[in-house]
Amino acid sequence: MAKRHAEQYERRGETFSRILRRRLARRSFLKGAAATIPLLIVKPGRMVSSGQGVQSLAFQPVRLSAADAVLVPPGYSSQILIRWGDPLFPDAPEFNLLNQTASSQARQFGYNCDYVGYFPLPDHDSNNPTHGLLVVNHEFTSPELMFVRYSASAPTREQVDVELAAHGLSVVEVERTQAGEWKYHRDSFFNRRITGETEMLLTGPAAGHDLLKVSYDRTGTRVRGMLNNCAGGKTPWGTVLTCEENFNQYFANLNALPDSDRRKAMHARYGVPSGASERRWEQHHDRFDVGKEPNEPFRFGWVIEVDPYNPHFIPRKRTALGRFKHEAATVVVAPDGRVVVYSGDDERFEYIYKFVSRRPMNLTRRDANFGLLDEGTLYVAKFNDDGTGQWLPLQAGQGPLATWSQAEVLIYTRAAADVLGATKMDRPEDIEMNPITGKVYCVMTNNTRRGSSGQPGVNQANPRANNRHGHIIELTEDGGDPTSTTFRWEIFLLCGDPMVPGDQTFFAGFDPTLVSPISCPDNITFDGNGHLWIATDGMPGTFQKNDGLFAVPVEGEERGFVRQFLSGPVGAEICGPEFTPDYRTLFVAIQHPGEGSSLTAPTSTWPDGVIPPRPSVIAITTHNGLGAIGS
Repeated sequence: MAKRHAEQYERRGETFSRILRRRLARRSFLKGAAATIPLLIVKPGRMVSSGQGVQSLAFQPVRLSAADAVLVPPGYSSQILIRWGDPLFPDAPEFNLLNQTASSQARQFGYNCDYVGYFPLPDHDSNNPTHGLLVVNHEFTSPELMFVRYSASAPTREQVDVELAAHGLSVVEVERTQAGEWKYHRDSFFNRRITGETEMLLTGPAAGHDLLKVSYDRTGTRVRGMLNNCAGGKTPWGTVLTCEENFNQYFANLNALPDSDRRKAMHARYGVPSGASERRWEQHHDRFDVGKEPNEPFRFGWVIEVDPYNPHFIPRKRTALGRFKHEAATVVVAPDGRVVVYSGDDERFEYIYKFVSRRPMNLTRRDANFGLLDEGTLYVAKFNDDGTGQWLPLQAGQGPLATWSQAEVLIYTRAAADVLGATKMDRPEDIEMNPITGKVYCVMTNNTRRGSSGQPGVNQANPRANNRHGHIIELTEDGGDPTSTTFRWEIFLLCGDPMVPGDQTFFAGFDPTLVSPISCPDNITFDGNGHLWIATDGMPGTFQKNDGLFAVPVEGEERGFVRQFLSGPVGAEICGPEFTPDYRTLFVAIQHPGEGSSLTAPTSTWPDGVIPPRPSVIAITTHNGLGAIGS
């Protein structure tokens, strides 16, 4: 099997060229307004013309639940595909709660799965819906649910090293059997683990800057590991973009720096703790102690590019995309061939960004695009109350950034956006483009501090004080061109329970008495008909019910008709909804089941009914496996 896959890997460049040439040739015949549709949206399956008619959602909604189980509508089945600790290689040990080591975890599926990306085999252009690679982020660890004996104030060195190995990313080959079930291949040529210790490169304008140099890397171009990788995205040349989010929690002792050291204020803006970290990794690894390695936090908070088809590819942290708490990196290709990447900064009162590459995508050489994201312009969004907006260039040497270098802009992106007067949002999370209409959907998970004393007040783009339920904005780039510097926007959803007085909900004008209550939207995706699918993170705190997955049409008579498709187990966040190219399988990550509890008193024993609860990826299909999900 390994030899066969290696040969397929070598052949895939020809397919890439052929497919994209065909797309360009077709596009050359487009006329008028249709020519303003983005060239390529990186999503599974094909683009469906809005003129072909849109099939309605037809599943029977599930209800809010507090059960320790995954619930799906009648006619659907969910299957556990892979769990935390499952071995990814023939020589990897089976999971054993009582015998965990860093070396074994580095060869097993990681913890707290978040982003899920499906890459078909034998290559990314094959559109194969039954055989491919799953790329899964492992955002963080919950040590109180991992180790039988754990002290939050004094973890052991072995426990810390296991946690480092449980972070990062997994690449695993998966296949749908003739019986209709999904399995993963333990002996695949492609399987890979990237951890918090894997060496990777820093590339782009900030690489080599003095702020990125540390004692074990005097060049500022190599870094050990990636941390807190949350959502991500796929490129049209078949690589994955994986995003570092809440990296600040791993570092400690900011107060060890004198107030005169400008790095102290820079780290404080990103939330680096003044004293001990919540994880206490600094007790065993000096690089997490800011007093000993003041520059180490600057080496995290980036978007990282990985080639899942090449297990020897060295991951690249692409500094041109800016440094902040990235949630998602959604890639589209503009009419002129340039690449655009949308991303949110997931914290209260932070910003929405997009990156536009300097040069167009190369259609003849796949590997020529591996540096495409190192050159271009990063923008931050300003929303006007009249429903218009601007993308403000984060360009050194111009206007308020006249005295900045571009490396400083990219390392200290939040401060640069502050200076430009961008709009502070309610926790910008996932940002995705509709594959049919080209409209961009921006998720604001929540912000209970909006309008409180000393905090920014409401505005039209963030219209609720104490916004505990979150909302979704629909953004239309002017001219239908994602490289445009102006846009129009409107509120699509104000989430909440319309039956609760005072929640001030809005469902794109649809009858609120008919919708499923929804709170704290997080990850989103689109199906082949352009319906929006929304995964949530936070409903236990608002509805006292489990998080779930919801679907909603964005066009037509049912625009705004939100229906719940899935309810997750106790304490779990629902992540990474991802369809296969035929839309007959939906992969969902179930992250941190039992969150807030411990192994001595767990609130969840999902998925196996025993301790420990294990974060897992599930595959959802119709009972007969023939129907598209949701239809």
